[in-house]
Amino acid sequence: MARLWNERENVSKRIDLRSHLQSRLDQLLRRVGKIEGDLRSTHDRDWQERASELENDEVLEGLDELGRAEVQQLREALRRIDSGSYGICSSCGQAISAGRLAAVPSAVTCVDCAP
Repeated sequence: MARLWNERENVSKRIDLRSHLQSRLDQLLRRVGKIEGDLRSTHDRDWQERASELENDEVLEGLDELGRAEVQQLREALRRIDSGSYGICSSCGQAISAGRLAAVPSAVTCVDCAP
């Protein structure tokens, strides 16, 4: 009976984790969409203002790149949750510690195998 409870508990934890990661993904997608919209906006004709806007665009492009990378990592983590491989090190096959997953939910390797 204890084993069945653990399986139910694990399913509940997986559902909670998936919900949390999906919420983070949705938030990131909104942010990335706003950044992309800002990057597509027309620029001022004044050359001084244009120079400032170009500097801002460089910062936005960096944020967009980081956001897109995190979106990809979260999507991959959600796929691993769905397939049942979430929390398993892709290098050695051992469990990834709960502490590492709490710190880096998209981790694919354990601390020992991490680059």
